[in-house]
Amino acid sequence: MVRKNDLPACPVAVTVSLIGSKWKLLILRDLTAKVCRFNELKRSLDGISHKMLAQSLRELEADGIVLRTVFDGKVPHVEYELTALGKSMEPILQVMAQWGEMYQKDYVLND
Repeated sequence: MVRKNDLPACPVAVTVSLIGSKWKLLILRDLTAKVCRFNELKRSLDGISHKMLAQSLRELEADGIVLRTVFDGKVPHVEYELTALGKSMEPILQVMAQWGEMYQKDYVLND
């Protein structure tokens, strides 16, 4: 978790500091839909490196937004899902998606 003194004074800047990277937003988009394994996320995020995905997931976990669960068994694996805090960001992502759709429809030239 981040210390209060380490956060910007502006609430918008706080949100951007937590989820402002392209990859973190797309990870949250995917985890909004379902629980995912690392390789599922990697396949879904065209162009992300293994290192960047691992780093982004670690940061989201440290900030309390993503939960990482390790399953020990015959085939050990790790799953990622949104925490309650992460799920509280779903309306933000929905509004971003709606705005993006509007922009694509109304402001992008057709080829």
